[in-house]
Amino acid sequence: MSETVSIGELLDDCVHCGFCLPACPTYVSWGREADSPRGRIDLMRGLEEGAIELDDSVIAHFDRCLGCMACVTACPSGVRYDLLIESTRATVEACADRATPDRLLRSAIFALFPYPARLRAVALGLFAYAGSGVQRLVRASGALRLLPARLRSLEAIAPPLGLADLRATLPAYTPARGRKRGTVALVAGCVQRVFFPNVNAATIRVLAAEGFDVIVPAEQGCCGALSLHAGREPEAAAFARTLCERFGDVEALAAVIVNAAGCGSTLKSYAEFVPGEQAARFGAKVKDVSEFLAQAGTVAERRPLPLRVAYHDACHLAHAQRVRAEPRELLRGIPGLELLEIPQGDQCCGSAGVYNVLEPDSAAEIGRRKADNVASLGADVLASGNPGCTLQITSLLAAQGVGLLAAHPIELLDAALR
Repeated sequence: MSETVSIGELLDDCVHCGFCLPACPTYVSWGREADSPRGRIDLMRGLEEGAIELDDSVIAHFDRCLGCMACVTACPSGVRYDLLIESTRATVEACADRATPDRLLRSAIFALFPYPARLRAVALGLFAYAGSGVQRLVRASGALRLLPARLRSLEAIAPPLGLADLRATLPAYTPARGRKRGTVALVAGCVQRVFFPNVNAATIRVLAAEGFDVIVPAEQGCCGALSLHAGREPEAAAFARTLCERFGDVEALAAVIVNAAGCGSTLKSYAEFVPGEQAARFGAKVKDVSEFLAQAGTVAERRPLPLRVAYHDACHLAHAQRVRAEPRELLRGIPGLELLEIPQGDQCCGSAGVYNVLEPDSAAEIGRRKADNVASLGADVLASGNPGCTLQITSLLAAQGVGLLAAHPIELLDAALR
């Protein structure tokens, strides 16, 4: 967090008006003040003033926060809850004496998820698990009920993978088609790169069709988003510095493009937790792909896609980045496509980075509300701008027996172009 603003000053911005309460998924679930944004701010103030101790009970209330930032959108006083929860989680990670199973799981997550090469090894195992028929037998046998809830959650959200996914690579350079309008660089991501390779491929094809040269810098790693949201700020800053170095001077680029909402919100905030001008310049260039295309204007011809599409607002796109209209504008520009609004669309799906792994019961309760609302529309496709949201919602729909095609909005734009 920026050193120019103190925790005390940020806490004082909250006037306890209560506008955040109906926006907060955990307050909606349980109706408990301590599991609302203003309740958590009270706990933060108690810690800051030394009135309470950072014990397991207090930590649990912070752990149960999704960090969805719906409260930031709802707050009329402009409270920077995003900075408050990230700072508080950094304190928790530095001071908490977590139980051994919890500590080991968190260590495993952060030794795996931010590293694409390690994720590829896991993806190969998942491919074998599903492709051999073992997954179907395990699920049919009921053996999964014997696993801890966190491991069951990991198994449930594992995406289907094909050989083409495992072999996918990204070209270092793709030239613009037709008249060149500029040059952009793509952040390939970690989970996106390994488990949703077609999203990156579609992003490159659409940008090239719209007249942009696309560069994918080699050996780029994690942007630091998962680490930052979990309170591991030094680790996040180290990832951020390395990524900036891989991209080099970005001043000549029209934009640094990202297509995963959680990554985008962190990339845009580099100046708030990474010292130095390079990180600030990099963050200022970052645009979500839908944001960039809507602002640049589209020129490529779209062909009809006669589909009913339910668009899900990923929290870190809608609340953290305030990008709402742009994806809708692009989807409505596809002939024949009918855009459907999900009831209570501002509510989180329960994914929230690794929240659905660390807090599976809460995530499932929140996610079922989202899945029910999506299912009520009878859509052909669920569109989401974040891979975690896609995995969470489709897994919960599948548990209800609803098989709904899911796609990133850029994949629908790509299909309309091709």
